[in-house]
Amino acid sequence: MSPAPAYRLIATDLDGTLLTSRETVTERTLAALAAATAAGAKHLVVTGRPAAVTRAVFDGIGYTGLAVCGQGAQVYDAGAHRLLTSVTLDRRLAATALAKVEGEVGALRVAAHQDGADGAMLAGPGFELSIADLPMLRLDGHGGLWDEPISKLYIQHPGMSDDDLAAAAHAVVGHLVGVVMAGEGIVELLPLGLTKATGLSIAARRLGVTAAETIAFGDMPNDIPMFGWAAYGVAMGGAHERLRAVADEVTASNDDDGVAIVLERLFPVGG
Repeated sequence: MSPAPAYRLIATDLDGTLLTSRETVTERTLAALAAATAAGAKHLVVTGRPAAVTRAVFDGIGYTGLAVCGQGAQVYDAGAHRLLTSVTLDRRLAATALAKVEGEVGALRVAAHQDGADGAMLAGPGFELSIADLPMLRLDGHGGLWDEPISKLYIQHPGMSDDDLAAAAHAVVGHLVGVVMAGEGIVELLPLGLTKATGLSIAARRLGVTAAETIAFGDMPNDIPMFGWAAYGVAMGGAHERLRAVADEVTASNDDDGVAIVLERLFPVGG
């Protein structure tokens, strides 16, 4: 009988972690994940991206399992392209929070993601993201953001760093909404209390796996709750300093097979 795997669940962030800077997954990383799953572990993607903007990525790498999307708001069946759970951000509360933050720091560049497996991303004037090929519907102002249920808001400030904007927003509206910095140009307003750990715990229960059996990989402050939930947290090389501070280990970067390096140690090929 083969020995039980060191961890039964491998939870990986997507951008900056599983994906390279070219938004691909290397053959080495795919082979390491295949060896881990052959040994009995399960792989679960846990991403800030809403389900609607994961489909092309998942199809490209052949990922068909469960995924946690939208910073924990959605548990998504990638193979069936179906949401199993979905949490939305109250639009009236979101509008109030946005107005309060703008009252403190000035005009913001704003976008929102509509709820649903095919929810559209709505972007106001000046809002841009570095993620390639991300479709956005352009709006003239904030008004159209509230026409349909949304999962979250994105905010940007032309004169503030992402960390400073997140800190300012948290100070002003942290009692109303969750505030998280998830990547370059990605400061998000979320339902209060929602984190990646929320969705991860739900998905893990569906998979019959516990926190004590989970290893997590990430690179940004939005991964901190996931590290707090999992038994072991691995920060990527170049990860945000706040995540590195709480990680159990720091591996190589996403462009240098950081996930594979750790998995090959835990799940040797042919081991």
